[in-house]
Amino acid sequence: MPASTFIHAARKLLRNDQLLVSLLAFAVGAVAGAAIIVFREGYVMIQALVYGTDVEHSHMAASGLALWQRFLIPCLGGLVVGLMIRYLMRRKRSQTVADVIAAVAMRGGRMSLKRGLAAALTDCVSIGFGASVGREGPAVHLGASVGGWLAKRLRLSRTLARTLLGCGVAAAVAASFNAPIAGALFANEVVIGSYALGTFGPIVFASIAGTLVSWSYFGRYPAFEIAEYALGSWWEMPAFAGLGLAAALFAAVFIRATMALQERTARIPGPLWVRTTLGGAVLGIIAMAVPQVLGIGYGVTEAALLGDLPWATLAVVAVAKTAATVACLGFGMAGGVFSPSLVIGATLGGAYGILVSELAPALSSGAGAYAVVGMGAVAASVLGAPISTVLIIFEMTGNYGLTTAVMLAVVVASATTRQFAAPSYFVASLDRRGLDLRKGYRRSLLREIRARDVMAKEAATVPPEAALGEVRHALQEAVAGEVFVVEDDGRFLGTVTLADLSEAAFDDSFDDIIRVADVVRARVPVLLPGDDLETVLDAFRACGEPLLAVVESESGRRFLGYVRERDAMAAYNRALEQAASPGPSSRRPASGTRSGSAT
Repeated sequence: MPASTFIHAARKLLRNDQLLVSLLAFAVGAVAGAAIIVFREGYVMIQALVYGTDVEHSHMAASGLALWQRFLIPCLGGLVVGLMIRYLMRRKRSQTVADVIAAVAMRGGRMSLKRGLAAALTDCVSIGFGASVGREGPAVHLGASVGGWLAKRLRLSRTLARTLLGCGVAAAVAASFNAPIAGALFANEVVIGSYALGTFGPIVFASIAGTLVSWSYFGRYPAFEIAEYALGSWWEMPAFAGLGLAAALFAAVFIRATMALQERTARIPGPLWVRTTLGGAVLGIIAMAVPQVLGIGYGVTEAALLGDLPWATLAVVAVAKTAATVACLGFGMAGGVFSPSLVIGATLGGAYGILVSELAPALSSGAGAYAVVGMGAVAASVLGAPISTVLIIFEMTGNYGLTTAVMLAVVVASATTRQFAAPSYFVASLDRRGLDLRKGYRRSLLREIRARDVMAKEAATVPPEAALGEVRHALQEAVAGEVFVVEDDGRFLGTVTLADLSEAAFDDSFDDIIRVADVVRARVPVLLPGDDLETVLDAFRACGEPLLAVVESESGRRFLGYVRERDAMAAYNRALEQAASPGPSSRRPASGTRSGSAT
């Protein structure tokens, strides 16, 4: 059964679009949750083959390796990842949460499942070899690929497609953290960018489905088993605000350094695997001195939360993990940023908490409490998701007593990072690619409609040798008082308006003297049939003409028809209306008049 027929039949049977979307959302959530289980088991298996231990404690196994092994394994991982990106990724770069956000803004929520699976496989290898990256970003991309692929297969409207993509994201986050509330809020806050009721309901269903699938396999346990912390005194609030400022410093340095390194390494000559191997080499050098930087680092994070690490170790790991993650992402290795943010935040907070405890032991909640708060502050600043991060920290730790402190540090850190770096790592990544999310949604509509879709083919034309009387007659029949001058072989020469005739416009004594070639405006802008609507509207704004000719090519200039500005604007408005309406959509959201009369 064709996808569009299936959707029409389902809508007719259910008689409720919201119920249909909710059922699809639950299915997407269950499939995404299962995909996350396979993904997690995949990189654990690779980690076990490489280091002989599970992924959370890879640094402990690495500590027992010879120095040359700590260096060589990340180098080999960088080489393998670079080759996989080269041959599996269409854009020759790793896929991240930024690509998911771009899919929502620029492609109406449609994604390729094939590329999503290829990206997940590459991320598995990257994490398995100990790259200092996170698992949650790849999980989000994989879940989004499931939802975006289904939306594309069913040819859903932009609104429903974006909703299903958000459902995949919510299920992926929920399955990764056993955090259904945070999964739903993260999808709306970071990916969708709104909390509209029409999208929030299905996303909640998907998040629940992903969580149930994850619980059935991993069990109902928080990501970190830690002691119950409580706020020691309200006088600690200035100290927690200070931790927020320290977290913002680390987050801003992390974001800016990663973007700068990506900019510079992109100029390195040679194939991509050269860059990723260099990234692995830098990671290996750092790991020779600080093995805790290897892998996603949940073992280090848990040790910091439990207060088991001395101040010097916490401080060194916070700096080294930041440098290692910048190197991995800056040189193009695959992976996310959330797990490294947790490690950096927990170690930074733990070190900060030890200092506070020494200065005011009677008021301090303990180093472990500050590790929890620091973890949330750095992660929120990097992700640009303060609301979701607060809930993720709560659901990951099961600790409610420090929520007020986490909220304060998160707000201070997020606001400060926004001032000195970017709203988030993902926004900075998209800015580096030249993508403006504020214009992305409308720009994607403009780029889907082409000049050929709004072009009128029947036009008032005259040959260059035509007499003035013939031109005067053609102008009476022409659209907007303009005729197109076209040679016998179809080549477009220019246009003629009533104003171009000047004093000869109403004086027939010039009819045998002046020819069209004498008054034609040859230097007029033209459009190509493949020009998108954004290019078309820019051309109209630049020249101020009411209509423009469409030619086959810049060199041949064979006349095909013309586009009126009002037809282009009408097509854009129809696209906006159709994008906002529920139900299946056609391949093009709107099309203009393909043929029209000269009148």
